[in-house]
Amino acid sequence: MREEKELKMANPPIDELTKKVGNKFLLTCLVAKRAKQLNNDYLLGEPMDKDPKVIAMAAEEIYEGKVGVSKPQ
Repeated sequence: MREEKELKMANPPIDELTKKVGNKFLLTCLVAKRAKQLNNDYLLGEPMDKDPKVIAMAAEEIYEGKVGVSKPQ
């Protein structure tokens, strides 16, 4: 289970996320895709007291390097 911590869209900073991914369009697509995966996992798993903030969680995972862009070969 995830530890409780405050996740905001200002943290991690959008500019730093954009640098990690390459551009804002790609960042938006990556965050949306990961957030959808997290939401599906949440819906299939145990219910929680409150809904998780999946977009903030997805942004945090990208910032930490847990999720990234795979480049075509």
